[in-house]
Amino acid sequence: MKYLKVKDFFSCLIFLFMAPVALIAKIFIYDFWLIGEEKNEARDNAFWLFKYIRENHPKQKIAYVINKKCADYQKVKNLGKVIKWGGISHWFWYLVARKNISSQKGCKPNAAACYFFEIVLRIWRNKRYFLQHGITVNNPEFLHYKKTRFKLFVCGAQPEFEYVKQNFGYPENFVQHLGFCRFDHLVDESNGKNQILVMPTWRNYLARSDINQSEKELRDSFTDTDYFKSWSEFLNCEELIELLNTHGKTVLFYPHRNMQKFLPLFEESVTNKETIKIADPKCLDIQVALKESELLITDYSSVFFDFAYMEKPVVFYQFDEEEFRKKQYKPGYFDYGNNPIGEKTINLESLVQTIKSKLENEYVTKASCFFTLKDDNNCKRNYFAIKTKKKNETTM
Repeated sequence: MKYLKVKDFFSCLIFLFMAPVALIAKIFIYDFWLIGEEKNEARDNAFWLFKYIRENHPKQKIAYVINKKCADYQKVKNLGKVIKWGGISHWFWYLVARKNISSQKGCKPNAAACYFFEIVLRIWRNKRYFLQHGITVNNPEFLHYKKTRFKLFVCGAQPEFEYVKQNFGYPENFVQHLGFCRFDHLVDESNGKNQILVMPTWRNYLARSDINQSEKELRDSFTDTDYFKSWSEFLNCEELIELLNTHGKTVLFYPHRNMQKFLPLFEESVTNKETIKIADPKCLDIQVALKESELLITDYSSVFFDFAYMEKPVVFYQFDEEEFRKKQYKPGYFDYGNNPIGEKTINLESLVQTIKSKLENEYVTKASCFFTLKDDNNCKRNYFAIKTKKKNETTM
């Protein structure tokens, strides 16, 4: 409750008003799909599936929901019908849609209001299909069936599929290993780019302000956190800068979207702006950054699977593991300290030495045990899984 805003309560009223209208409209509007991601993005699995459907199944009635003022709007508009995020039309089409499809948990006009009616009260049992944003490596309870009621939970890796199917409480056939739609276009383009990508994930206990704390107060206190201090220390490490200059490399710092409001603070802290670059997420597609980089440094972000899919090296930097496991995600099936994808480091000295080793030695990630589906048919599998989902498999 401490995170709820006035707009959330107002959205509950909109929900109650629009629901009867949608029930009537459903009689006349058949098999309409609504698809999307975050309000300002069209870059993930949902975008690639939308593009595939518009190009290969143009008769399918489908619309993409997005903020019409964002940088990605035009490329979606060029493909087909677009719904304005958060407006009355978003509410209408969300409630009318036979299938709501998203690479995020939500894609809802208001996540809190929809959760209240769909999950808490369970008076609106719509059909939602989860394409995922990243391969699940931990055990977050908010993705368990009792908290989502997803009709379909798409997995992108074989061990992930087995883990989710066994531990998240979904009914039979609700979890499927289909591969991620974005993988169809994930190819290595790093040759000659000389770029190292740094992508730490978010911390929910640092990124969200409660009702008694303003966003400004949250940002002002962020510089005192271990997260900021540790990554700033890395970005300004003289030994790292010397190593990068010796090998003609640059670092691109591109944190999780929920931490990007703190990017100006990192920008101010960087002293060598020739070698250390701070990404502009509005202009740079995350998939482009992944494809154009030769080495990835992250902490716990499952984005490393995208890198491993391209058979490129990964380094994990986990300076706050105890706090992260206590306050955010419990460990899942993936062992960061013993795996075929990347090496785990826990302090700056070992991180820099590991980067040095990666730059000076030929290295190919061996991840075949994770990606048993490696072809160009991920979008096709996702589309037909959603299209042919049995009508009698109602959300329980």
